[in-house]
Order: sequence, then structure tokens, then C-alpha cells
Amino acid sequence: MDKQQHHQRSLAKSSRQRCNEWIFRDVKSDITIEVNGGTFALHKFPLVSRSGRIRKLVAEHRDSDISRVELLNLPGGAETFELAAKFCYGINFEITSSNVAQLCCVSDYLEMTEEFSKDNLGSRAEEYLESIVCKNLEMCVEVLQQCENLLPLADELKIVSRCIDAIASKACAEQIASSFSRLEYSSSGRLHMNRQAKCDGDWWIEDLSVIRIDLYQRVMTAMKCRGVRPESIGASLVNYAQKELTKKSSLWNPSGHTKIDLFSTDHERLVVETIVSLLPVEKLAVPITFLFGLLRSAVMLDCSIACRLDLERRIGSQLDIATLDDLLIPSFRHAGDTLFDVDTVQRILVNFSQQDDSEDDMDDASVFESDSPHSPSQGALFKVSKLVDNYLAEIAPDANLKLAKFMAIAETLPTHARTIHDGLYRAIDIYLKAHQGLPDADKKKLCKLIDFQKLSQEAGAHAAQNERLPLQSIVQVLYFEQLRLRNALCCSYADDDRKPVNHQSWRISSSALSAAMSPKDNYASLRRENRELKLELARMRMRLNDLEKEHVCMKRDMAKSSSRKFMSSFTKKIGGLSLFGHSSSRGSSSPSRQSYRTDSKVIERTCASTD
Repeated sequence: MDKQQHHQRSLAKSSRQRCNEWIFRDVKSDITIEVNGGTFALHKFPLVSRSGRIRKLVAEHRDSDISRVELLNLPGGAETFELAAKFCYGINFEITSSNVAQLCCVSDYLEMTEEFSKDNLGSRAEEYLESIVCKNLEMCVEVLQQCENLLPLADELKIVSRCIDAIASKACAEQIASSFSRLEYSSSGRLHMNRQAKCDGDWWIEDLSVIRIDLYQRVMTAMKCRGVRPESIGASLVNYAQKELTKKSSLWNPSGHTKIDLFSTDHERLVVETIVSLLPVEKLAVPITFLFGLLRSAVMLDCSIACRLDLERRIGSQLDIATLDDLLIPSFRHAGDTLFDVDTVQRILVNFSQQDDSEDDMDDASVFESDSPHSPSQGALFKVSKLVDNYLAEIAPDANLKLAKFMAIAETLPTHARTIHDGLYRAIDIYLKAHQGLPDADKKKLCKLIDFQKLSQEAGAHAAQNERLPLQSIVQVLYFEQLRLRNALCCSYADDDRKPVNHQSWRISSSALSAAMSPKDNYASLRRENRELKLELARMRMRLNDLEKEHVCMKRDMAKSSSRKFMSSFTKKIGGLSLFGHSSSRGSSSPSRQSYRTDSKVIERTCASTD
């Protein structure tokens, strides 16, 4: 504040010195004008002939013969008043884009209108504004800069609104002209747009970066209404943010993480919130890296909740093109918290997964269509699942990361998003290694997230020897590894030998394919696998019962018979066998023959149920 007052005094002093140079000295001064600490020794007659305000002041004090007048809050200060005084004395000076806004305001303040004199200062300044400034975009930008210190009077005189409308119209016209310049005829004679040609219609982006944020917001709003391309709006927002937020690193004291420049912080918070409110609704109008940069700034500057939620929603709608570095948002909270802002990333993932919830009138069948317009496609789900697994592996070593937050991130995506669980297994293994004091119950809960059927051969081999995993998980890994090995061995058999294990082979390979199915198809596939497993288990149970009965019969015969009777019985059994499959015994039925009949019946039932 002291520097500003000192600057005003120096301007007033220099203006007074210049005034002594151009004012005529042969007539003694009869009135002194005070403006912002500066004094001007002038004459009443030239002033009252042009200024209605000074004429009224002199008329009101005619009896006391007023000789001193103080003009409070004169727009533009002493420097602008000097120009108005020169005009009253008939001294020529040039009206430019750097002083026309001040002249319009001071002429309104001093009432220098056509009512008191023809071709007065007000009409001259207005003519220059309309005929010269409003036809040139750079001049309009310069006038807007001058209006920053003339508000709200410049707004009341519609200087700001006229310049903003002129900028928007000029930018739209330039864009249309640039589009026409890129039109060309193809070999077939059709007119088309050359996308590779450089677009010169956005040269104004750099010029607008010097405007104050409140006026810049009004300019961008006017451009949107005029139909300027969203890509051009986005490019302007990126350029403006890069210039205004370059000092964001100075907002924090590296030693104590305390804010050190409150004024700068408030200004940058306003810039971030304003830019977010101006973002185009179209996707890809701005790079997703820029959105993440704004989100980091919003978290760091403690912007409004609505601002951060809007950014999270925009990022979630195009998360499939994000990178791991984008997701690593530092946490700016108190000591003891996680290194990265996990809560923000979780909300982004929820926005990505629930994109289809915005439409309540969807058909029931569309719930199972992963490629519906309002839900993420399977390709996007696959990309985001890999991104999430890498993110989990990155944050897993954090000692302050709670199990609930880690699991919440992992469970955000639907089950069919991951075709392979190698990345998730790696992240969980890193978490278990960094949190060795985790209870067994929590370890089991965490490992339930892994579908061990979806592990690759390398990951399965590693998991089978991983002592950090619970015993139950290791058993599952070994079981599926055994099935995979059995499948590999059976691949070398003949076609007849491979048929009984085709269901096992399909069950192993389909674990990855099931992830690429829609939830409805995946459910039907799981039901079919479950039915086949039940049939196979029933067959094994029947075979086991037959073996047990055969074992009991053999023990009973050995216990009751003497050696002679045993040999006689043995001879009869040997004699009952025939090379041609005919038995001499009618009523006897051995356990092995009974087992064979039982297996045949089970196989017949299995085939019938499968058909």
C-alpha cells in the first residue's frame, strides 16, 4: 500500500511539472485542482467550458469565489486528469488503446459530454473505441488490461462488455476463415478438410493469457456462446494455467510444509477453480495430464469440493488413457498419512466403473452389454485394470496404507475387468512383504481377491512357493497347477485319451477367456463348469466306494478260511476266469466286476446329463 501511494505521488509530481510546461503563464491561475495528492494550477474558464462537474462546483461556490477543488476517486489518477485538462485547453494529444479506457471513464466522471461542448472528450473517446479498438483483437485485449483498475465504472460504461464481444466475434471469425483455408478438393472431386494443415485460427490464445482471471472467464464464456471450437477453448485454458500457476511450488515450505504466501495461494486457488468451471464438456478437449495437474493443484490449494469432484468425474470418464504417473497424486495432509492420495484415486475409479449409472432408463439386457454407450468398453476395462494393478504395486510398500484402503482400490473394478491376475498377485505380494505383521485372517481376506485360475504359469509357480501366502491359498495354487500339468500331459495322448480331460482343459483355458465375456455369458459358463465338476466328483466317489467294498471282502475271506479252503477258493476263482470272457459261475459276482458295472452306469448318466 505504501508503494502504491508513493507511486501516485511521483506521478502527480511529474504531471505537475509537465503542466507547467504546456499551460500558458501570462494569465494568473485562479483555481487549483487536487487529484490523488497532486495539484494543478489551472484556469476556470477552459475547465468550465468543457467539464460539467467543475462548472457545477464553481457555480455552487460563486459567492465565496472558490479557488481550490479536490476531485476524489478520479478514475485514472493524476495522469489521466492531465490529459483531460489538455483537452480543455485545446492542446492536441493522441488517443490510443492504452489510454482510451481511462479517457472514457474520466470524461464520464468530469461530465465532459456533448451537453456542455460539441465534440467533447467523451464522444471522441467513444468514437475511437468503436471504430478502431473493437475491430482489432490485440487492442481489445490491451483495453481490457487497462479496465482492470477502472472497475466498476468501466463495466457500467460497457467498455468491458464491448471489448469482450469484439474478442469473441473476432476469434470466431478467424477460426471460420482458417477452416475455409484448409478446405481442398480430393482426387474424386469432393471437398474435404485437410486435417494435417496447420490451424492458424488460434493465434489469439497467447494474447489472452495476460488478462486478469475474472475478465478472462468472461471472455471464455463469450467464446463458448459464439461457437468457438472446444479444442481451442481447451488450448487457451492450458496456456493460461501454465502461466498463472508457475509459482505453485513456492506455496509450500519444504522444511515444514506450511503455507508461506497466502495472497499467492488465494489467487492460484481462484485460478484453478475458474479454469475447472470453464472446461469444455467434450472429452479430449484438454489432455488428461492437464486434468491431473489441475487435480493436484486443487488438492494442494484446498479448492472447493465441487471443483475437485468435477475434475475426478472428468478424469474417470477417460481413465483408460491415463498413465501410472498421472495417478500418483501426493498426499498433502498431516504427517502419518499415506504417501499418495488413495481416497482421490478411489473416487476416480468409482466414477470410471459407474459411468452407466447416469442413465436410469436402460433396458435390463443392456446391463450385460459391456460395450453399451454409457459403460466402459472391455478394452477400456482391460487397460484400467492393468493401470490399477500397477498403482497398487506402487503404493503397497507404504507402511501407513491400511488394508481396507488397499482392498477398496482393488475391488473397485468389476470381476470381469481382469483377464489375468498376475498384476494383482504381484501387488498383494508386495503388500504382504511390507506388512509382515498382518494377521492370518487379514491375509486370507486379502488373498481372496486373487483368482488363482487366472495366474500365468510363471506366477503360479512363484505363488506355489510363496511362504507369505496363507496355506489355503497355496493349496488352491497347487490344485490349479496340477490341473494345468494334467492338461499338458494329456495333450500328448491320442484323441480318445484326450476326450475325458477336455473338460479340464477347457476349464483351465477358459479362466482367461471368461474374463473377456460379458457378465451374463460368464455366469452361464461358470454354471456349466460347476455341473461338470459335480459329475466328476460323483464318479470318483462311486469308484472309491467300490474299492472299499472289495477291500473288505478280501479281508473277510482271509480271516474265515483255512489254508486248504483258501486254496480251494482261489482255484475256483481262477477256474471261473475264461480267456473269452465267459464265467463258469452263475451266482457269484466279484467286486471288480461290480465296480465295472457301477462305472459304466455313472458314465452313462454323465453323458446323458451333459447331452
